[in-house]
Amino acid sequence: MSKVILASQLSKNQQASLAPGLKQRHVTMLSIAGVIGAGLFVGSGHAIAAAGPAAIIAYFLAGSLVVLVMRMLGEMAVASPDTGSFSTYADRAIGRWAGFTIGWLYWWFWVLVIPLEAIAAAAILNAWFPTIDTWVFALAVTFLLTVTNLFSVARYGEFEFWFSLLKVIAIIAFIALGAVALVGGLPDRDVSGLASLMESHSGFMPNGYATVIGALLTTMFSFMGTEIVTIAAAESKDPAKQITRATNSVIWRIALFYLVSIFIVISIVPWNDPQLVQVGSYQRALELLNIPHAKLIVDIVVLVAVASCLNSAIYTSSRMIFSLAKRGDAPARLKRTNESHVPRAAVLASTAVGFLTTIANYFAPAHVFAFLLASSGAVALLVYLVIAVAQLRMRKILQASGAPIEFRMWLYPWLTWAVIVFIIAALAVMLMMPQHRYEVLSTALLAIFTVCVGLLNGRKRKGDQAAADAPAGA
Repeated sequence: MSKVILASQLSKNQQASLAPGLKQRHVTMLSIAGVIGAGLFVGSGHAIAAAGPAAIIAYFLAGSLVVLVMRMLGEMAVASPDTGSFSTYADRAIGRWAGFTIGWLYWWFWVLVIPLEAIAAAAILNAWFPTIDTWVFALAVTFLLTVTNLFSVARYGEFEFWFSLLKVIAIIAFIALGAVALVGGLPDRDVSGLASLMESHSGFMPNGYATVIGALLTTMFSFMGTEIVTIAAAESKDPAKQITRATNSVIWRIALFYLVSIFIVISIVPWNDPQLVQVGSYQRALELLNIPHAKLIVDIVVLVAVASCLNSAIYTSSRMIFSLAKRGDAPARLKRTNESHVPRAAVLASTAVGFLTTIANYFAPAHVFAFLLASSGAVALLVYLVIAVAQLRMRKILQASGAPIEFRMWLYPWLTWAVIVFIIAALAVMLMMPQHRYEVLSTALLAIFTVCVGLLNGRKRKGDQAAADAPAGA
């Protein structure tokens, strides 16, 4: 009888556990380029068109913020690797309501990334095969990547490894080509260079400081997803080592893939080039360098990038809701895993919402999808804010426990407080800017609603616990 009970308990534990299926190369490549999406290849053109060459300042400041946030997150993740990542740490350091709120907001953010990336991929495929409607492509791409996430985490890791490798090769090739062009190494290409472009196009900051702040808010969201590696590392064999390595490498990753590549763009393309926003920064740079088939090349790279981000969105949203379920903050069935230790119910639940929002984009009134997108507009900053506050308090908890802190935030607590002040200031600036006010208010409304649900959920859990602890017949 005891053997039967023990076997039953083991079965239940297996049904709610993840397996270390990600290899070191998977986590390494995911940390290097897993979240580089269309925002860099295409969206950077909007930031440059608004702020001019000074857009690189916005990328530098946003990148610095991400480096500091990742350092704080790394300190907590190395001490306690968990697939719930910052949501779990907020739960422990701030309160259950905080872990509940930021976990669900983060899940909502990535669920909405699914239709965004699917729509971007569908637009490219529709241009190649115009007889097939874009909505068919969007649903087909989402379905394909959902299937890959249902088999095993290793399958996700393998897809993401090759997606990320192709992105790395593309960016390095672009940087190398641009560098050769800037030193005059390409025949019959007249590249002016940054100094000449600034002299002939109103200088380094042609539109003033305000536009740089606006570009900062835009670029900040292109870095969202860097923290995914702390979620994925929990499914690797040595999570603490993988998180340390990924966090330490974030500086050179941002410097190379964002700052250097943006420098190449602003050195080749005039900031007021009318084609910059229409075709994207990378494509316009290649066109000015007279590279054959520039549009096709960039379309292929962007298709890979959006497929990669879509793949990561499905993975990340499913793992976050799985973690919420394990803590009792989501339906219990979502914490079940199959024989391959994949939370299939969590994957299907996340992609189901993704499918519905994709359909809403094509068939519902435009303002419905616009509101859904706006509701996640400031989630990135809220996530960073929660990470900073959680680390501020988690350090004290770790010190009180006497546990060694193997990976530390720099200049604690001063840099942590600096990040908190910076994020609050950024949210305040967004609230004052008409083009960002709706995003902040929509996200705030959603956050307030989620906090209320979290508080009610906490009360219910306490009531259930009290009822369970009460003596029989009381």
